[in-house]
Amino acid sequence: MNQTGLLIALAVAVVGGLTFGLYPELDLALVSPFYDPATGWVVGGRGWLLVRNTAVWLTALIAAPAAIALIGKFVRPHKTTLMPPRHALLMLLTLALGPGLLANTILKDKWGRPRPIEVTEFGGPLKFLPWWDPRGPCPKNCSFVAGEPSGAFWTLAPAALTPPHWRALAYGAALAFGCCDRARARRRWRPFFQRRGVCGCVHVPGDLDHARAAVALASW
Repeated sequence: MNQTGLLIALAVAVVGGLTFGLYPELDLALVSPFYDPATGWVVGGRGWLLVRNTAVWLTALIAAPAAIALIGKFVRPHKTTLMPPRHALLMLLTLALGPGLLANTILKDKWGRPRPIEVTEFGGPLKFLPWWDPRGPCPKNCSFVAGEPSGAFWTLAPAALTPPHWRALAYGAALAFGCCDRARARRRWRPFFQRRGVCGCVHVPGDLDHARAAVALASW
């Protein structure tokens, strides 16, 4: 992904953040079709859990070759690995820092915004808060940002490492995977819309030329 693509992704993040920050009622309006005051939330069940687990395992399978390659390089440094070590390190660092540290450790556990199932508008006990307000009473695993879709959108990182003639297709597949997992999570866990949109913009990588500075330690 070139610099233009990165700027477009950042522009989408800024416009989306400002829109939902200035008009937080949009979050409620977008979630309300999934809630019936008489019967509660209209989706759920074991089928959605199976889809969720499949998406998590698919992300893990995509990351596995990078882990194997990096371990192999340390164990047998003179042998050819599954992929260049700098590629493997890029994949693992972006996975650890994006979905691992930023999304699931820092934001979800420290940003106390209640989930839709917890707010009074949808039968819960807590007050609705806009995305930018971290002062909610949610203690852990809160509504900003989305953890699992951030892992799905992370697949943009390995897509950036594909050969140039496959790269556009790889980016398209990664974006489709992230959007599908976002839609799945919306139906299974009833998250607010805005937090899902953030995930796709947090994990958009630069192309490999721009990423080399971040992985210089792996340039064996």
